[in-house]
Amino acid sequence: MWMLLTLCYGLIKGAREIFKKKALEKNTVTEVLLIYTFISLIIATPQLPNAMGLTGRQYFWVAVKAFVIFVAWIAGFKAIKQLPVSLIGVLDLSRVLFASLLGVFVLGETITLNKGIGLVLVSAGLLFLKFNPFKKKDAEIAEAGIGLPEEEESCKEKKGILSVQNKTLFILLAFLSCILNAVSGLLDKILMKEMNSSQLQFWYTLFMVIYYAVYALVTRAKIDRSIWKNIWVYLLAAGLIAMDKVLFIANGMPESQVTIMTLIKQSSVIVAIVAGKFVFKEKDILHKCICAVIVIAGIIVGIL
Repeated sequence: MWMLLTLCYGLIKGAREIFKKKALEKNTVTEVLLIYTFISLIIATPQLPNAMGLTGRQYFWVAVKAFVIFVAWIAGFKAIKQLPVSLIGVLDLSRVLFASLLGVFVLGETITLNKGIGLVLVSAGLLFLKFNPFKKKDAEIAEAGIGLPEEEESCKEKKGILSVQNKTLFILLAFLSCILNAVSGLLDKILMKEMNSSQLQFWYTLFMVIYYAVYALVTRAKIDRSIWKNIWVYLLAAGLIAMDKVLFIANGMPESQVTIMTLIKQSSVIVAIVAGKFVFKEKDILHKCICAVIVIAGIIVGIL
C-alpha cells in the first residue's frame, strides 16, 4: 500500500511541474509561492480539529521542515521558470542519490544488491544527461556564431557566455532544491513516527505561509491582483495538499523505507517529459527520454 501511495505522489508531483511552469508564465516566483501556499492552508484548514496536541519540540521540528522546503521551493521555482520542464524532471531524479544516502546514514536502512544496482543506473542516467550525442553539429556551430560577421559573432559570443552562465546557475539551484527536498523527505519519515498526517500537514503549511509572507515583506515584493485569476495557482495548491497527504500516510506506515520511496517518487519524470514534448514543445526529448528510461530501469530494479 505504501508503494502505491508513493506512486500516486510521484504522478501528482509530475503534474505539478506543469502547473508551476504555467503559473510562472503569468506571475513572479514570490507571488506564486505566497498565494499558492496561502490557498493550500485554506484547503488544509478542515484538518485543524485533528491537528491539535503537538508539543513545543514537535512544533519546532515541523517549523524546521517547513523552512527547509521554503528555501527548496524558492530555488526550485526560480530554476523551473528558466529551464525546460523536461530537463527539470530529469534533474529532479538526483534526489534519489541524496535521499538514499540520508536513509542509510541517518535511518540505518541497508543498501541491498538490487538497490545498489538501481542507484548505479539512476546515476548513469543523470550523467548521460550531460552528454547529448543527438545534438546536431550544425546547431552547435550556429550557436557558437561561426560564419557570422565579426561584430555579430562578438555579440553572439557574449550572449552565449551569459546564457551558459545563467543556465549553470539555474541547474545548481535545481540541485540545491533536490538536496533540500531529500532532507525534507527524511524529516517526514521521522516526524510521522510521532504525529498524524493532519498535524504535520496543517502546521507545516501554516509555517510555509508565514515564511513566504515575511520573505515578500523583506524583499518588498509586489503582489499583483492578477495572481488571483491565475488558475494554475489553484491547481498547484490542490496538488500540494493531495500529494503531501498520501506521502505523509505512506511515511506513517512502519514498513515504508525512504530509499525505496525516493526511487518510486521519480515516476514524476514520465509526466514531466511528456509535458515537455506535447505541452511546451521542447527539444532534445529523445535524449531526455533515454536518460529517463535508464533512470526508470534503476527504479524498477531498486524496488524488486
